[in-house]
Amino acid sequence: MENATLTQNGFCGQRGQIKFAGIHLIIELWQAQHMTDPSSIRAIMIEAIEACGATLLSIDLHVFSPNGGVSGVAVLQESHISIHTWPEYEYAAMDVFVCGTVDPYLALPVLRERFQPGSMQVVEVKRGIF
Repeated sequence: MENATLTQNGFCGQRGQIKFAGIHLIIELWQAQHMTDPSSIRAIMIEAIEACGATLLSIDLHVFSPNGGVSGVAVLQESHISIHTWPEYEYAAMDVFVCGTVDPYLALPVLRERFQPGSMQVVEVKRGIF
């Protein structure tokens, strides 16, 4: 996948003639590890944030009973990363939404290595196409 390049205003990406506010990756993880472990999820999110060059502002995670699913968000200066797990279905929904020069694709190897999913699907959405 071709990396986005910075436009003159510094907050938008551009690929060819397409200018956009940000890139939003929708990520599906199946048969993944750590679905009920908020400490591991926090560490993985921080590692993914560092890998893609984003700036962490805060992380908030919540554990749900009785299945131990975890939902949370890492608020970034450049937008956010979120996760919602359904351990009873061995499934997690994540998204990585960033703007500027941050490359969300650099977070994917971290997510794959640390969550060790049996299957991982990624869909890209360009947000705010100008």
